[in-house]
Amino acid sequence: MSAALLPKPQMRRLLARRMKFHLLGAFLVSVTSAALYKFGVAEPRKRAYAEFYKTYDPMKDFETMKAAGVFECAPPK
Repeated sequence: MSAALLPKPQMRRLLARRMKFHLLGAFLVSVTSAALYKFGVAEPRKRAYAEFYKTYDPMKDFETMKAAGVFECAPPK
């Protein structure tokens, strides 16, 4: 009698059902993490580089390094 009260465990297509759930979860986690990285790291980094290069003067930077003695081929004057 007690065996009839307990439902049988689902054995057929168990892996397929679980796989759908886990694939959907993995897809959502990967898309979320990619979006967080893009908007949390990549976009601010691009803005910072763009802001830096708006006012960057390579000749001034070269002259500063030359005066500091960084280059061996260009002695400081």
